Amino acid sequence: MKILIAGATGLIGTELSKQCIALGMTVHYLTTSEEKIKNDANYKGFLWNPKTGSIDKKAFHEVTTIVNLAGASVSKRWTPSYKKKIMQSRLQTAGLLYDTLTSIDHNVTHYISASGVSIYPNSKIRLYTEEDEQVDDSFLAKVVVAWENAADKFKELGLKVAKVRTGVVFDSDEGALPQLVKPIKMGFGALLGSGKQWQSWIHIEDIAGMYLHIIKHGLEGVYNGASPNPLTHKRLMFCIARIIDKNIWLPNVPSFFLKLVLGEMAILVVEGQLVSSKKIEEAGYEFHYVNPQLALEHLL
Repeated sequence: MKILIAGATGLIGTELSKQCIALGMTVHYLTTSEEKIKNDANYKGFLWNPKTGSIDKKAFHEVTTIVNLAGASVSKRWTPSYKKKIMQSRLQTAGLLYDTLTSIDHNVTHYISASGVSIYPNSKIRLYTEEDEQVDDSFLAKVVVAWENAADKFKELGLKVAKVRTGVVFDSDEGALPQLVKPIKMGFGALLGSGKQWQSWIHIEDIAGMYLHIIKHGLEGVYNGASPNPLTHKRLMFCIARIIDKNIWLPNVPSFFLKLVLGEMAILVVEGQLVSSKKIEEAGYEFHYVNPQLALEHLL
């Protein structure tokens, strides 16, 4: 089986590529950097530039599944120009893939897109499933809606389409976890906001495993990419502190202060969603990391 990954050198893409190759699949990947091009037997890189609309069409040779993980990070400061980049980077990549498929002969039958749980409104009591139609009024929710609409367009080409609404990915080196661990290690750990906001987390191996499961079984539709046991920010922080043998003694950092310092992007740390993983489990995926403490111990 041959798959094409956009965003293969990012957090999820790196782990997904590793898992695909371990199962004997061949991974083609798209990159904007010639330095990241490899030409191994089962891992081949191809150049593209979504801004200019250029792409090496050889990347699609014998590919049956496309996984689109590409998009600018949401963790950099949201200036007006960077917010535009967050949105455009997702729409341009999907658009270029779509336009290319309309112009070539190909074997692609399945398109899988990254998405985010931030589409759901902030809530401390509501458990969201994929069938919920409520959409938050935040900038990130608008990004997710546009992202998913871009993915749905591939249905016009007769492709099966799946969208993975990803939660907080736990990884030892990248993403949110190292940023939470660092101040605790230094003795300056503090809860952000009320501490009651939900963190619908997932281990890096499981989010890649979910994508792999969707690839192997040809699944379509929306799936929440989060573990079966979400936890509050407070529980997460104290769990980290316990594992690395540190204390959290500073008072909570108030939400209003975080909004003052971080602006609109403060929602990344002071708001959260409680999401269900039931749908992907019913589709046959078995999580490797269900207990948050064991997941954190594995990574820390």
